[in-house]
Amino acid sequence: MDDYMKQSDEDRMSNHNAHTHGDEHMEHDMNSHHEHGMGSMHEMSAQDMSGHAGHEGMGDHSGHGGHEGHGSHHAMMVADFKKRFWVSLIISIPVLLLSPLIQRFLGIEGAISFTGDKYVLFVLSSAIFLYGGWPFLKGIYDELKSKAPGMMTLIALAITVAYVYSSAVVFGLSGNVFFWELATLIDIMLLGHWLEMRSIMAASSA
Repeated sequence: MDDYMKQSDEDRMSNHNAHTHGDEHMEHDMNSHHEHGMGSMHEMSAQDMSGHAGHEGMGDHSGHGGHEGHGSHHAMMVADFKKRFWVSLIISIPVLLLSPLIQRFLGIEGAISFTGDKYVLFVLSSAIFLYGGWPFLKGIYDELKSKAPGMMTLIALAITVAYVYSSAVVFGLSGNVFFWELATLIDIMLLGHWLEMRSIMAASSA
């Protein structure tokens, strides 16, 4: 009986030790699995965050650079139209004063008259046509090249017809010159484009 009880106690101790060892082994496996899983998750998160940050950085930089380039282009166009407008407007003053129709309108016909005045009028008007009208002359080329005629085409045709016809009158063709109409049309179109481009730039930078 004593041997039996002693053996039973030994068996219970053995089972208890085996159970405890099994629990410790299971707990160790679970901890290892948990640590490994958490480590993998941390690594994946770090990689995702790194890739996402890199992608955002590239996107922001590209967009910022494109926006700056676009704004710089608009600023250059605004400055160009502004300069052409003021130069053309200043030259337009003597063109208006030398034009016979404007002199009659102001009641000073013959007051500003001298030999060769029509050639001076031609030279001044040519400067306005070539310098002030250049954006429109370039515009008609670009529009016709792309087969999409628009406003530039209309303006360029109007100022070209007025300039060519008036020049022919200066050099012998019978008729009236339209240099003052040419000058004022170019001035108005330059002013309109300058204000339009300035408004677009202000809106895009807001």
